[in-house]
Amino acid sequence: MNQYLRIKSPLQPFHLVKPSPWPIFIAFTIFSIVSLSVSFLHFKLLNCLFFQCLFLGVFVLFIFGISSWFFDIISEALMEGRHTLIVQRGLRLGFILFIVSEIIFFFSFFWTFFHSSVSPSIWIGAMWPPLGIQPINPWGLPLLNTVILLLSGVTVTWAHKVFVSQFTSLDMYQKVARLDIFIALLLTIGLGIFFTCIQLYEYQHAAFAINDGIYGSTFYILTGFHGFHVLIGTIFLSVCLYRHYYYHFSFNHHLGLEIAIWYWHFVDIVWIFLFICVYVWGS
Repeated sequence: MNQYLRIKSPLQPFHLVKPSPWPIFIAFTIFSIVSLSVSFLHFKLLNCLFFQCLFLGVFVLFIFGISSWFFDIISEALMEGRHTLIVQRGLRLGFILFIVSEIIFFFSFFWTFFHSSVSPSIWIGAMWPPLGIQPINPWGLPLLNTVILLLSGVTVTWAHKVFVSQFTSLDMYQKVARLDIFIALLLTIGLGIFFTCIQLYEYQHAAFAINDGIYGSTFYILTGFHGFHVLIGTIFLSVCLYRHYYYHFSFNHHLGLEIAIWYWHFVDIVWIFLFICVYVWGS
């Protein structure tokens, strides 16, 4: 295929991580982002140009650190051959634990939503949605976004199935499978971007804001964090599309594509719960 598939195997199957500045660098940038965000909200500094530039600069440093760390990981897999099957097994387990932590993360916000909606307080009129809140019609844009995400789940599964079966024939890989995978990933990325645009349009035309009581807080926290995960998943798949174009993946080394597909399916499942619980039942 090309030089990326002819990697050199290490003398032992385990991964001895080299010293790296990126974990501590990213930890400081995340701490700075959270601190600045709290300062913006507490001291009402959203309109301060200095703090806006400072926040943008820290965010750029965060993106730089994440990109550099991922580049080092890709180099370890492709150039140095350190990602053996045993290492990949550990990385898969680590990502599964990450998905479990994400499930717990969303579960906490769903708990808040049901705690407030099943037994609404007298302070919000003992009713759900609270008095004065006009909820979003679930059979409009939310239903369209549901169809978009479910369709993106089909296209990303198509890419995975073609990739798994592509190595039965080298000729098929060159002439058919590569193009199919490229189209499937491109469609998935496009659907993810379309979903994000519709979500932003919905926010702009919603009849309530995040500071409109418990309903606004839970609605925007749940849908906002999910939208952020869609954005991360779109970037994840875009990187996989780039790597696929340059022959970074092989039958034994396609972990990046595999976990990106897992992440996207997780995003799809969370949205189904959001649509049923928050948009349909909650309204």
